[in-house]
Amino acid sequence: MKIAWKIFAVLACMFLLSATPVQAKKPADSDVAGIFAPHVVEPTKMVNRYLLGQIDQAYENWKTAYENRKTVEQVVDYQKKTKQYFIDAIGGFPERTALNARVVGRVEKPGYRVEKVIFESQPNHFVTAAVFLPDEKKFKAPYPGILVVCGHSSTGKGYEGYQKACALAATNGLVAMIQDPIDQGERAQSLDEKGKPRAVCCHAHNTIGAPSILLGRNTARFEIYDGMRGIDYLQSRPDIIPDKIGCMGNSGGGTQSAYIMALDDRVAVGSPSCYICSLYLGLTHRCGAQDAEQNIFGQLAFGMDHGDYCMMRAPRPTLLCTATRDFFPIEDAWVSYRYAKRLYGRFGLSERMGLVETDQKHGYTKQLREGAVRWMVRWLAGRDEPITEPDDLPTLTLEEIQCTPQGQVMLLDGARSVFDLNRDRENQLQAERKKLWTATPKAELVKRIARLAAIGPKDGRHAPEVKSLKSIRRAGYTIEPQILTPEPGIQLPAIRFIPDKIDPSKRPVVYLNANGMTADAAQGGPIEKLLQAGQTVLAVDLRGTGITAQTKQKYFRPSFFGGDGQDYYLAYLLGRSYVGMRTDDLLSVARLFDGPVELVTVGDMGIVALHAAAVEPERFATVELQGCLPSWSSLIEQGYGPARLTNLIHGALTVYDLPNLVGLLGEKVTVKE
Repeated sequence: MKIAWKIFAVLACMFLLSATPVQAKKPADSDVAGIFAPHVVEPTKMVNRYLLGQIDQAYENWKTAYENRKTVEQVVDYQKKTKQYFIDAIGGFPERTALNARVVGRVEKPGYRVEKVIFESQPNHFVTAAVFLPDEKKFKAPYPGILVVCGHSSTGKGYEGYQKACALAATNGLVAMIQDPIDQGERAQSLDEKGKPRAVCCHAHNTIGAPSILLGRNTARFEIYDGMRGIDYLQSRPDIIPDKIGCMGNSGGGTQSAYIMALDDRVAVGSPSCYICSLYLGLTHRCGAQDAEQNIFGQLAFGMDHGDYCMMRAPRPTLLCTATRDFFPIEDAWVSYRYAKRLYGRFGLSERMGLVETDQKHGYTKQLREGAVRWMVRWLAGRDEPITEPDDLPTLTLEEIQCTPQGQVMLLDGARSVFDLNRDRENQLQAERKKLWTATPKAELVKRIARLAAIGPKDGRHAPEVKSLKSIRRAGYTIEPQILTPEPGIQLPAIRFIPDKIDPSKRPVVYLNANGMTADAAQGGPIEKLLQAGQTVLAVDLRGTGITAQTKQKYFRPSFFGGDGQDYYLAYLLGRSYVGMRTDDLLSVARLFDGPVELVTVGDMGIVALHAAAVEPERFATVELQGCLPSWSSLIEQGYGPARLTNLIHGALTVYDLPNLVGLLGEKVTVKE
């Protein structure tokens, strides 16, 4: 198999040509580049290709499992297990508490009226909403109710297209409640000193999602639960028919409505818009992983795709609203629709699974709003009739729809953010971890660590295949570039530094720098000092680091989450972690040596080193950490702020934190900087 290292060649050339040769003519640039020329691929795409290959295999498993569900009993069993998996994967839900709902304002519009509402989905965690009510002269209470969840608009419930969907429902005899999701509209979760949001929409959701991962939670957990509490509020109203509840939304609201309709059995009718397609197909392969809430841990390995959100609720009526020119691939929406409709057929009710397609771009456009409301009227009100949205359908101004006095819930007395809720959970876990680590045998703790990080089994590991390239002599040592292959599809660039005078009393060193294998290899640098002391050094770029680091992904802000956010979430969807995969790489590399090695790490590689040494302590005589993140809990305490995704393990803090690993290794570990 040809291996691509064009960037490897460039960086290695820069290093190799920087030293002074002894007893050898300094090679020309073309000579050094020639060492790597036969091995040219695209190294920055290596991890992406590897993960997509695993997703392809998971899709084959999904299709096999789908085809094996032939009876209603098998479908019901699948629904039960998938729902429970979904709930567990997002961290479960809290116990329901008092909503303390209050109407804070009313607005009259031609054909409908609006009540502005604030309720608490959790104590002092405020949700702002607008309830669109029919004209009492035209439609008599009680009414069916619809929860409308917002897509990614900074104005949240104030966005005109979402308001029009609610107004259209109200003018056709349904109550529609639209509520602000976290970090949209009036619900920014982190404000600056001037009371302005630090972030909104996608970036804000990702900033919540990153630390939540460590708690085994997901941004989706908070959005789903807020939606469920919204349904609680609707059912508490005397003017709502409690068993006639629908849920609909577009884009990010399509995500939320898909989740809520799948998990909450009270949703009699569902209609997600401009979202349902397929994670196994175009979304991951062409678009890349989306926001934090749109990636559920391990769902592709388990077998839960977009179509499953429909199938989990079969045979209750469900309508997919789609757009031909959406960036969510329309062809994949049809694939999921066909799978779902076939499964609805197991119940003999395939007509309850529908699809509307408009020849438009992404958005809650007029035709989709009409289709969704028509579907709700048909199945909730029992009226099968055309629904047409008037061109002059009025909506509220942002000032009219505002619920809070100052425009943000976090300025209300006693308000608590998602970051506060996560801090509460981490405080509980700290006490639980202390008890766990006091009462649990070391071997059992190591097993649980390996399981959470998805580190491979010890008996399945082996030394990597080694391909040595043309070696070069330098003053006092030899440089031997190598390519290490720990498993198919993964190649690790490495440089072995061999001193002329090896001190047999000293152990070899494995050197890992998050910035790449040549980062500390300059003349007079740390690696050369080890060589001068007579130690052999193997500097390695573990997968996704150095010259194999992803450089093209800008969707997740590199300054906050690293340059490989979308690749991280591909692994996350498969139930894997970068820490675990890199730990497997390191443990494979350690098998190149007959005895234990000294391990030196710089930056993020310290987290990998701690895991490797905890799982197989016999492989490492010493572990030196330079510039390593001190703890994961510090990210929870930080709240809003940067957190490199590849350092995070789903649910890690339910069992351990980084200081636990340091303590596990004892005097073997040296922590610097």
